[in-house]
Amino acid sequence: MDEDIKKQITATIETHKKMLGEFEESGIDTVVAIAQAITRALEQNGTVYLCGNGGSAADAQHIAGELVGRFRRERKALAAVALSTDTSVITCLANDYAYEYVFARQVEALVREGDILWAFSTSGTSANIISAAESAKKKGAYVIAFTGTINSELEQTADICFCAEDESTARSQEIHQLAYHIICDLVECDFADS
Repeated sequence: MDEDIKKQITATIETHKKMLGEFEESGIDTVVAIAQAITRALEQNGTVYLCGNGGSAADAQHIAGELVGRFRRERKALAAVALSTDTSVITCLANDYAYEYVFARQVEALVREGDILWAFSTSGTSANIISAAESAKKKGAYVIAFTGTINSELEQTADICFCAEDESTARSQEIHQLAYHIICDLVECDFADS
């Protein structure tokens, strides 16, 4: 094997290990608080709405699937909607308004007081995600942010933020996936007897 390739792979693995250590050291309480907020909202007939761009849109859809379907155990279906899935709505809003409003307009139409908006932006500066978070706050929803940059604009807008800080979007998203799988598992435990 080429030594440069091996060094590249090893450096990626080492970064991942370092970020896992940071998650273990300072992120566990945040993950528990997020799971508790989601459980409270769902217990009160709220809905979890999720949004993100690119790979984060895929994460939003993944989480919605885990909540509506199941993660590991049988329980009732939980109300969750990924705002990145209706291409007719998204393209209509992008065309008639601007891409900045593709999620905010959906939040305006769908989100109610007591719901959750779970917003993903590794930079923490995606205009359409921040716009959605601001709209959700105005509607009385609880805003969860997943970012990759500390003290971002999205973090400042959110009620709670899980930040997996790294220059690489991919590394942040890897830790995000671990965190949201743990959250799905914790939430599911609360509804396992439902």
